[in-house]
Amino acid sequence: MSYRVVFVEDEQIVREEIASSIRWELLGLELVGTAADGITGEALIKEKEPDIVITDIRLPAQDGLTMLGNCPVNHAIILTGHTDFSYMQSAIRLGVFDYLLKPIDDEELEETLAALVRKIQEEDRDYEQLKKKHSSEPQQLITLPTHVYNHIIDAAIAYIVENYSEPVGLQEAAAFLDLSESHLSRLFKEVTSLNFLQYLNAWRINQAVTMMKDPKLNIGDIAINCGFPTPGYFAKIFKRFTGKTPTAFRDEGGMY
Repeated sequence: MSYRVVFVEDEQIVREEIASSIRWELLGLELVGTAADGITGEALIKEKEPDIVITDIRLPAQDGLTMLGNCPVNHAIILTGHTDFSYMQSAIRLGVFDYLLKPIDDEELEETLAALVRKIQEEDRDYEQLKKKHSSEPQQLITLPTHVYNHIIDAAIAYIVENYSEPVGLQEAAAFLDLSESHLSRLFKEVTSLNFLQYLNAWRINQAVTMMKDPKLNIGDIAINCGFPTPGYFAKIFKRFTGKTPTAFRDEGGMY
Protein backbone atom coordinates (compact mmCIF):
# COMPACT_ATOMS: atom_id res chain seq x y z
CA MET A 1 0.00 0.00 0.00
CA SER A 2 1.25 3.48 -0.84
CA TYR A 3 0.25 6.75 0.83
CA ARG A 4 -0.75 9.73 -1.29
CA VAL A 5 1.20 13.00 -1.11
CA VAL A 6 0.42 16.54 -2.27
CA PHE A 7 3.31 19.03 -2.42
CA VAL A 8 2.66 22.81 -2.32
CA GLU A 9 5.65 25.10 -3.00
CA ASP A 10 5.82 28.42 -4.82
CA GLU A 11 9.49 28.20 -5.85
CA GLN A 12 9.46 26.29 -9.12
CA ILE A 13 13.06 25.08 -8.83
CA VAL A 14 12.48 23.70 -5.32
CA ARG A 15 9.16 22.16 -6.33
CA GLU A 16 10.59 20.39 -9.37
CA GLU A 17 13.76 19.28 -7.59
CA ILE A 18 11.94 17.67 -4.68
CA ALA A 19 9.25 16.18 -6.92
CA SER A 20 11.88 14.48 -9.09
CA SER A 21 14.58 13.58 -6.55
CA ILE A 22 12.67 12.08 -3.60
CA ARG A 23 12.37 8.30 -3.88
CA TRP A 24 8.62 8.28 -3.41
CA GLU A 25 7.96 4.67 -4.40
CA LEU A 26 10.77 3.34 -2.21
CA LEU A 27 9.22 5.17 0.75
CA GLY A 28 5.79 3.70 0.04
CA LEU A 29 4.49 7.03 -1.23
CA GLU A 30 2.82 8.37 -4.36
CA LEU A 31 3.09 12.05 -5.30
CA VAL A 32 -0.39 12.72 -6.68
CA GLY A 33 -0.10 16.46 -7.33
CA THR A 34 1.80 19.71 -6.84
CA ALA A 35 0.67 23.32 -6.56
CA ALA A 36 2.39 26.70 -6.52
CA ASP A 37 0.05 28.75 -4.29
CA GLY A 38 -2.22 28.30 -1.31
CA ILE A 39 -5.56 28.60 -3.12
CA THR A 40 -4.63 26.06 -5.81
CA GLY A 41 -3.11 23.90 -3.09
CA GLU A 42 -6.33 23.93 -1.07
CA ALA A 43 -8.36 22.89 -4.13
CA LEU A 44 -5.86 20.14 -4.93
CA ILE A 45 -5.91 18.78 -1.38
CA LYS A 46 -9.71 18.71 -1.33
CA GLU A 47 -9.75 16.96 -4.71
CA LYS A 48 -7.04 14.36 -4.02
CA GLU A 49 -7.58 13.87 -0.26
CA PRO A 50 -3.93 12.91 0.31
CA ASP A 51 -2.56 11.15 3.36
CA ILE A 52 0.33 13.64 3.59
CA VAL A 53 0.72 17.29 2.61
CA ILE A 54 4.16 18.85 2.26
CA THR A 55 3.99 22.64 2.09
CA ASP A 56 5.84 25.88 2.49
CA ILE A 57 4.30 28.42 4.89
CA ARG A 58 4.66 31.62 2.88
CA LEU A 59 2.72 31.00 -0.31
CA PRO A 60 1.08 33.36 -2.82
CA ALA A 61 -2.70 33.89 -2.50
CA GLN A 62 -2.96 32.08 0.86
CA ASP A 63 -0.34 31.02 3.40
CA GLY A 64 0.34 27.35 3.99
CA LEU A 65 -1.01 27.22 7.54
CA THR A 66 -4.32 28.80 6.51
CA MET A 67 -4.49 26.31 3.65
CA LEU A 68 -3.96 23.38 6.03
CA GLY A 69 -6.56 24.77 8.42
CA ASN A 70 -9.12 24.86 5.60
CA CYS A 71 -8.54 21.27 4.54
CA PRO A 72 -9.09 17.80 6.02
CA VAL A 73 -5.38 17.07 6.54
CA ASN A 74 -4.22 14.51 9.09
CA HIS A 75 -0.48 14.62 8.40
CA ALA A 76 1.66 17.48 7.15
CA ILE A 77 5.32 18.48 6.87
CA ILE A 78 6.31 22.14 6.71
CA LEU A 79 9.23 23.32 4.60
CA THR A 80 10.23 26.94 5.13
CA GLY A 81 13.07 29.40 5.03
CA HIS A 82 11.72 31.28 8.05
CA THR A 83 12.34 30.56 11.71
CA ASP A 84 9.53 32.66 13.17
CA PHE A 85 8.48 30.81 16.33
CA SER A 86 4.86 31.92 15.98
CA TYR A 87 4.71 29.99 12.71
CA MET A 88 6.09 26.92 14.47
CA GLN A 89 3.50 27.23 17.23
CA SER A 90 0.69 27.46 14.69
CA ALA A 91 2.09 24.47 12.80
CA ILE A 92 2.21 22.40 15.99
CA ARG A 93 -1.41 23.30 16.77
CA LEU A 94 -2.43 22.06 13.31
CA GLY A 95 -0.83 18.70 14.03
CA VAL A 96 2.11 19.20 11.66
CA PHE A 97 4.46 16.22 11.93
CA ASP A 98 7.70 18.12 11.37
CA TYR A 99 9.04 21.56 10.50
CA LEU A 100 12.10 21.56 8.19
CA LEU A 101 14.17 24.61 7.35
CA LYS A 102 15.27 25.40 3.81
CA PRO A 103 17.47 24.65 2.01
CA ILE A 104 16.09 21.15 2.27
CA ASP A 105 18.44 18.21 2.16
CA ASP A 106 16.90 15.28 0.25
CA GLU A 107 18.17 12.78 2.81
CA GLU A 108 16.66 14.76 5.69
CA LEU A 109 13.28 14.98 3.95
CA GLU A 110 13.34 11.28 3.10
CA GLU A 111 14.13 10.40 6.73
CA THR A 112 11.24 12.59 7.90
CA LEU A 113 8.88 11.04 5.37
CA ALA A 114 9.96 7.54 6.40
CA ALA A 115 9.27 8.36 10.06
CA LEU A 116 5.84 9.77 9.14
CA VAL A 117 5.02 6.66 7.10
CA ARG A 118 5.82 4.52 10.15
CA LYS A 119 3.51 6.70 12.26
CA ILE A 120 0.67 6.39 9.74
CA GLN A 121 1.18 2.63 9.52
CA GLU A 122 0.91 2.41 13.31
CA GLU A 123 -2.31 4.41 13.20
CA ASP A 124 -3.64 2.16 10.44
CA ARG A 125 -2.90 -0.92 12.57
CA ASP A 126 -4.79 0.67 15.45
CA TYR A 127 -7.77 1.31 13.18
CA GLU A 128 -7.60 -2.23 11.82
CA GLN A 129 -7.55 -3.75 15.30
CA LEU A 130 -10.52 -1.64 16.28
CA LYS A 131 -12.38 -2.71 13.15
CA LYS A 132 -11.56 -6.42 13.61
CA LYS A 133 -12.69 -6.27 17.22
CA HIS A 134 -16.24 -5.64 16.01
CA SER A 135 -16.23 -7.46 12.65
CA SER A 136 -18.18 -10.43 14.03
CA GLU A 137 -20.91 -8.31 15.56
CA PRO A 138 -23.45 -7.14 12.92
CA GLN A 139 -24.81 -3.62 13.25
CA GLN A 140 -22.65 -3.11 16.31
CA LEU A 141 -21.36 0.35 17.14
CA ILE A 142 -17.68 0.72 17.90
CA THR A 143 -17.23 0.09 21.61
CA LEU A 144 -15.41 2.99 23.23
CA PRO A 145 -14.57 3.64 26.87
CA THR A 146 -16.72 6.43 28.29
CA HIS A 147 -15.62 6.34 31.91
CA VAL A 148 -12.02 5.37 32.66
CA TYR A 149 -11.66 6.64 36.24
CA ASN A 150 -9.08 9.21 35.20
CA HIS A 151 -10.52 12.68 35.67
CA ILE A 152 -8.50 14.24 32.86
CA ILE A 153 -9.40 11.63 30.27
CA ASP A 154 -13.00 11.44 31.46
CA ALA A 155 -13.19 15.20 30.96
CA ALA A 156 -11.63 14.88 27.50
CA ILE A 157 -14.15 12.19 26.54
CA ALA A 158 -17.00 14.37 27.83
CA TYR A 159 -15.64 17.20 25.68
CA ILE A 160 -15.76 14.93 22.62
CA VAL A 161 -19.32 13.82 23.41
CA GLU A 162 -20.47 17.43 23.72
CA ASN A 163 -18.56 18.86 20.77
CA TYR A 164 -18.05 16.09 18.18
CA SER A 165 -20.35 17.85 15.69
CA GLU A 166 -18.11 20.93 15.69
CA PRO A 167 -14.71 21.36 13.95
CA VAL A 168 -12.73 20.48 17.10
CA GLY A 169 -9.62 18.42 17.72
CA LEU A 170 -6.80 17.90 20.17
CA GLN A 171 -5.90 21.61 20.18
CA GLU A 172 -9.38 22.73 21.27
CA ALA A 173 -9.76 19.96 23.85
CA ALA A 174 -6.36 20.74 25.40
CA ALA A 175 -7.19 24.44 25.57
CA PHE A 176 -10.56 23.67 27.19
CA LEU A 177 -8.88 21.46 29.79
CA ASP A 178 -5.99 23.92 30.26
CA LEU A 179 -3.40 21.28 29.36
CA SER A 180 -0.59 21.08 26.85
CA GLU A 181 -1.49 19.18 23.70
CA SER A 182 1.48 16.83 24.15
CA HIS A 183 0.45 15.93 27.70
CA LEU A 184 -3.19 15.29 26.76
CA SER A 185 -2.17 13.30 23.70
CA ARG A 186 0.23 11.06 25.63
CA LEU A 187 -2.14 10.49 28.53
CA PHE A 188 -5.14 9.81 26.29
CA LYS A 189 -3.21 7.10 24.41
CA GLU A 190 -1.92 5.53 27.63
CA VAL A 191 -5.36 5.33 29.23
CA THR A 192 -7.61 4.44 26.28
CA SER A 193 -5.13 2.70 23.91
CA LEU A 194 -6.38 5.08 21.20
CA ASN A 195 -5.02 8.45 20.25
CA PHE A 196 -7.32 11.44 20.59
CA LEU A 197 -8.14 11.73 16.89
CA GLN A 198 -8.92 8.02 16.60
CA TYR A 199 -11.33 8.24 19.52
CA LEU A 200 -12.93 11.41 18.14
CA ASN A 201 -13.37 9.85 14.70
CA ALA A 202 -14.73 6.60 16.17
CA TRP A 203 -17.28 8.57 18.18
CA ARG A 204 -18.27 10.51 15.08
CA ILE A 205 -18.63 7.30 13.07
CA ASN A 206 -20.88 5.83 15.75
CA GLN A 207 -23.12 8.89 15.58
CA ALA A 208 -23.14 8.66 11.79
CA VAL A 209 -24.16 4.98 11.89
CA THR A 210 -27.06 5.89 14.15
CA MET A 211 -28.14 8.76 11.87
CA MET A 212 -27.92 6.53 8.79
CA LYS A 213 -30.87 4.52 10.09
CA ASP A 214 -33.04 7.48 9.11
CA PRO A 215 -33.53 7.16 5.32
CA LYS A 216 -34.52 10.82 5.06
CA LEU A 217 -30.99 11.94 5.95
CA ASN A 218 -28.49 12.02 3.09
CA ILE A 219 -24.85 11.06 3.49
CA GLY A 220 -23.56 14.61 2.96
CA ASP A 221 -25.73 16.04 5.73
CA ILE A 222 -24.75 13.23 8.08
CA ALA A 223 -21.07 13.93 7.42
CA ILE A 224 -21.40 17.61 8.28
CA ASN A 225 -23.64 16.94 11.30
CA CYS A 226 -21.01 14.57 12.69
CA GLY A 227 -18.18 17.09 12.43
CA PHE A 228 -16.48 15.92 9.23
CA PRO A 229 -15.30 18.82 7.03
CA THR A 230 -16.31 17.20 3.72
CA PRO A 231 -18.35 14.16 2.61
CA GLY A 232 -15.23 12.80 0.89
CA TYR A 233 -13.20 12.88 4.09
CA PHE A 234 -16.12 11.30 5.96
CA ALA A 235 -16.24 8.45 3.43
CA LYS A 236 -12.49 7.90 3.79
CA ILE A 237 -12.63 7.70 7.60
CA PHE A 238 -15.85 5.64 7.55
CA LYS A 239 -14.25 3.03 5.28
CA ARG A 240 -11.16 2.94 7.47
CA PHE A 241 -13.32 1.90 10.44
CA THR A 242 -15.91 -0.31 8.72
CA GLY A 243 -14.28 -1.52 5.53
CA LYS A 244 -17.17 -0.07 3.50
CA THR A 245 -18.23 3.24 2.09
CA PRO A 246 -21.15 4.94 3.87
CA THR A 247 -23.41 4.27 0.89
CA ALA A 248 -22.51 0.56 0.73
CA PHE A 249 -22.85 0.26 4.50
CA ARG A 250 -26.35 1.73 4.40
CA ASP A 251 -27.42 -0.29 1.35
CA GLU A 252 -26.28 -3.54 2.98
CA GLY A 253 -28.21 -2.88 6.17
CA GLY A 254 -25.29 -1.71 8.32
CA MET A 255 -23.40 -5.00 8.41
CA TYR A 256 -19.67 -4.60 9.13
